Amino acid sequence: MAELATIARPYAEALYKAVAPADLDTLSTQVQAIAEVAANTEVRQFADNPKVPPDQVFELVATVVKSPLADAAKNLLRAVIDNGRLSVFGAIASHFHTLVNARSGVSDATVYSAFEIAPAQLSEVVATLEKRFARKLNPTVVIEPELIGGIRVVVGDEVLDTSVKARLEQMKVALTA
Repeated sequence: MAELATIARPYAEALYKAVAPADLDTLSTQVQAIAEVAANTEVRQFADNPKVPPDQVFELVATVVKSPLADAAKNLLRAVIDNGRLSVFGAIASHFHTLVNARSGVSDATVYSAFEIAPAQLSEVVATLEKRFARKLNPTVVIEPELIGGIRVVVGDEVLDTSVKARLEQMKVALTA
């Protein structure tokens, strides 16, 4: 996995430096759309076929992406395909998204919950978490019934676990110690 990040980082950083700050959000959406197409196994098999020229692979991916691509996105896609790195495009998109978020002072937060969270409750939770982590958060809720209750929040490499499952594990450790 570290190798993937090592390959993806220069592409993402070059794209980030080449684009005007006003265009970063739009480009981030386009790069993510390309990454979704590039993740398709049939597209990857087509791209990996040595008999298929890079121009055909580019046309296929550019056509499948629903919105018209900006020149920077086209240039990135062409460079990645020409270098035989289409399989790394997901990591490129992820790293680029991280750079865009860092510029705007925003972080992605994954909120794991045993149950659905109502929008009003999520707003309260996010407001509290933003104070706790001292930055603006983009929350994504993932339902994980094995938590039993409570939530677990992952922001970058930080984890805040207030789930019932975590508390039970803590009690188990305390009782067996």
